[in-house]
Amino acid sequence: MIKPMSNEAAGLPAARPIDPGVRIGHVHLKVADLDRALAFYCGMLGFELIQRYGTQAAFVSAGGYHHHIGLNTWESKGGSPPPPGTTGLYHVAILYPTRAALADALYRLVEARIPLQGASDHGVSEALYLSDPDGNGIELYVDRPEDQWPRTPGGELQMVTRPLDLHELLAAREA
Repeated sequence: MIKPMSNEAAGLPAARPIDPGVRIGHVHLKVADLDRALAFYCGMLGFELIQRYGTQAAFVSAGGYHHHIGLNTWESKGGSPPPPGTTGLYHVAILYPTRAALADALYRLVEARIPLQGASDHGVSEALYLSDPDGNGIELYVDRPEDQWPRTPGGELQMVTRPLDLHELLAAREA
């Protein structure tokens, strides 16, 4: 279990911690072209279309959940990605249940000739970085078991960023 830094030690106001059961439920993305976004998230990544609201919105998920990702054109139909140097979403991180599942995602990307923007071993996880057709950052990752996370001699978490061996990851797809 990670021991969080106190707010006071970080120079932040004291606050009661959030309930530890809180999770990020879903993300809702503005897209320029709904069909193009569905082709990427469903056709390429393999999410399932759960519901579509005409030509303006759709909800996709893995495993029959009501939705992990919402896609809409309400404020963005035909729009362009935000320019560099502006605030907004950095990336959406999609957690895969196994290393073999992440390897399959990499295989899908290679087959579809979708370029990676990066691939990192963070010690706690292995991650692939790319953009969707609207320029939204996407991280596809798998966590390592907590007992394998790198730690300082004092026991504090020590994440790293090292290159990820993509050939070795692809080999996990067949294992």
